[in-house]
Amino acid sequence: MSKLRTLYLSIAVMLLFLSSCSQKPKRLTLHEKNQAKEQMVKANKGLVEIDQQRIENYVTRHNWQMEITETGMWYFIQNANQNEKATSGKIAHLKYQIGLLDGTICYSSDSLGEMKFKIGQGGVESGLEEAILLMHVGEKGVFIMPPHLAYGLLGDEKKIPPRSIIVYNAELINLTDY
Repeated sequence: MSKLRTLYLSIAVMLLFLSSCSQKPKRLTLHEKNQAKEQMVKANKGLVEIDQQRIENYVTRHNWQMEITETGMWYFIQNANQNEKATSGKIAHLKYQIGLLDGTICYSSDSLGEMKFKIGQGGVESGLEEAILLMHVGEKGVFIMPPHLAYGLLGDEKKIPPRSIIVYNAELINLTDY
């Protein structure tokens, strides 16, 4: 009799489980969707403001005079010249160092070799694409990129933590067509 009771109990649990899985998710009203969107926008604006304040504090500590792009990247260019300017479609050849605001060096061309990428094709941080387009061959730049221009919410899942502000030191050593 106890085996039969165990069988009935098992069937009842399975039916309960299956019926709970088959319930349709609650559909949000337009008002609920708008409220959720508004809360996410507000939270994101707060994070962007915090990131900008952290960058500003970092720049002030280093006594740097930097410009800010419309996207929120801070930068200055060293060794300004009139050599060939980076343009979309060219292959950029860089010496670089990527670090965090705390001074941790994450990646460097000293250990990994020169970086090459086709400008405008993606495959690199959007902030790096933007930075290179500000440079001429032979120039060096310091670029401070908030998370949305760098490695985003997740980091690179290796050396760069989630939501990191990165400091990119880059030297544009050459531009080629292929």
